[in-house]
Amino acid sequence: MTDESPRPERGATEHDVNREVTELEGKSATAARIFDLRRIIGGLFVLYGVIVTITGITDSQAAIDKAEGVNINLWTGIGMLILGVFFLAWLKLRPTPPPLPAEGTDDEEPVH
Repeated sequence: MTDESPRPERGATEHDVNREVTELEGKSATAARIFDLRRIIGGLFVLYGVIVTITGITDSQAAIDKAEGVNINLWTGIGMLILGVFFLAWLKLRPTPPPLPAEGTDDEEPVH
C-alpha cells in the first residue's frame, strides 16, 4: 500500500484506524477553512470593486453622460467594495467552527 492510502493495512489495530481517521478529519477541517466561500467571494468582490472604482474615478464626462449623469462605475465599485469587506469581516468575526470530535473516540464509557 502507499503512504497516502486512506485504508489501514490488514493487521492494523483499532487504535491505528482511529488515529488515521482523526488525521483525515483534521486535514478536511483545514481544507474547509482555507476554501471557505466567504473568503473567495469577499476577495473577488474587493478585487473587482477596486478595479471598477478606479474606472469610475477616471471615467470621462462622455461616459457619465451616457449613463444619464450618474457615475455608475464609481457607485458600482463602491458597492462591490462594501460587499467584499462585509464578506471578509463576516469571515473574521464568525470563523468556520472546528469539527466536533467523532463519536466513539472518547476514552470514557457512557453512563447508563
